[in-house]
Amino acid sequence: MSPTETTDAKSAETKKDGVKREISVEIPADEVARETEAIVQKYQKAARLPGFRRGHVPASIIRQRFKEDLKSDVVEALVPRYFRKEAEKLGMIPVSQPRVSDLHIHEGEPLRFKASFEILPEIKVEGYKELRADKPEIVVKDEEVEDALNNVREQHATFASVEGRPLADGDFAQASMDGKPKEGDDKTKPVHMDEVLIEIGGKNTVPEFTANLRGANAGDEREFEVTYPEDTNDKRLASKTLVYAVKVQAIKQKNLPELNDDFAKELGEFSNLDQVRKQIRENMLAERKHTAEREAKDKLMAELVRRNDFEVPESLVERQIDVRLERGLRALAAQGMKMEDMKKMDLPRLRAGQRDQAVQDVKSSLLLERIAELEGISVGDDELNHELDALAQQTKQTPEAVRARLTQDGGLDRIRNRIRSEKTLDFLYHQSA
Repeated sequence: MSPTETTDAKSAETKKDGVKREISVEIPADEVARETEAIVQKYQKAARLPGFRRGHVPASIIRQRFKEDLKSDVVEALVPRYFRKEAEKLGMIPVSQPRVSDLHIHEGEPLRFKASFEILPEIKVEGYKELRADKPEIVVKDEEVEDALNNVREQHATFASVEGRPLADGDFAQASMDGKPKEGDDKTKPVHMDEVLIEIGGKNTVPEFTANLRGANAGDEREFEVTYPEDTNDKRLASKTLVYAVKVQAIKQKNLPELNDDFAKELGEFSNLDQVRKQIRENMLAERKHTAEREAKDKLMAELVRRNDFEVPESLVERQIDVRLERGLRALAAQGMKMEDMKKMDLPRLRAGQRDQAVQDVKSSLLLERIAELEGISVGDDELNHELDALAQQTKQTPEAVRARLTQDGGLDRIRNRIRSEKTLDFLYHQSA
C-alpha cells in the first residue's frame, strides 16, 4: 500500500432525533499507525532533548517522551477528516461542529469515536404560491409637500444678534448651561452644553426654560429646577429633577428665507420652486413605497413561517443570536456607548431576549433557500460583481482586494446567499402582481 493510500473506515448511524444525529466511526489501525509515524517524524525534526542533536532524537524516545501529545495530535488530525468523510458517505451534511465522545485510541488498534451533530431539516415548503402581499396605494398630499418644503426653509434659517432689549417670545437665547441632578441622585449624569440655541416660547422648549429666561439680557445668569415628565423624549431624564445654571451669551432672532425661485436656485439644480416641490414629492413617494414594500415582505415571511412549521438546528439559532447581538452592540458603540458599559450588560438575558426572533430568522432563511431551489432562482456573476463594486466604493478598496478578502473568510458565499434570498423574496412579493 502506498504512503498516500488510505484504508476504508467504518461508520454507522447510532442515533436519530429530529435534526440531531450521532454516528460511530472506526479508523483502521494501519491508518492510525501511518498518521502517528508522520507526526513522530515532525517531532524528531523539531524536538530538543538533552544528549541529542536537534533532528537526531530516536523515534522510540519521541514515542515515550511525548506519548500523550502524540495521541492528541493524531486525534486532531484524523477525527475531523474522517468525521466529514463518513458523514458525507451516510448522506448527511452537518451544520454544527461535532461533539466527540467515546474516544478510543490505543497503539496497534483502530481509532474509534462517536460524533453528535445537527443536520438541516427536510423542508417541504407549502402554500408559498398562494401568498399575497399587501400593496396599498401610496399618496402624498399637497400639504405634506408644503410641510416638507417649510422644513427645508427652516434648515436654511439665519440668526442675527439683537441688542438693547431682553429676551421675548420668539427670540432665541444663545446660551451655555450646566445641569446637575439633585442631591441624593447619584445615577443621573450631569448635563453640559455650550452655545446652545433655546427658543423662548417654542413648542419644543421645556416650559421652565421659557419661564426663567424670558426677560433676561445678554450676560445674565439664571438658576432653576426642571422636573422632567415620565413621557419625556429622553428616557434617561424621565421623572428626574435637574438644577440648571444657564448663562445667556447673546439674543438671536431667526430669519427665514423667502419661498421663491431664488431660494430654489440656492438649493441646487432647480430653476424654480415647483421643481423643488416635485422633487420633494418624488422622494416622499419613493420612501413610502420602500417602507410599504418592506412591511409587506415582513408580513409575507411571517405568514410563510406560520404555514411551514419545522424544527431548526440549535447551532443555527445560536449563530443567528450571535449575529443579532453583534449588530446591536455595534449600533450602541456607534451611538457612543463605552466598552466598559457594554461589559456590564447582562449577556445571558440579552441572548434570551433575541432567541424568538433568531428562530424566525433561521426559519425564514431556510424557507427562502428551499423556494429558490424549487423556482430555479440563482445569482449570476454579474450580480455578485455589482455587489462587490458597491462594497469596494464604500470601503475605498479595489474590487480585487474586496474579493480576495471575502474569498478567504467565506464572505463571497454569504453575499451570494443574501442576494439569492432577496431575489426569492422579491419573487414572492411580485408573484401576485
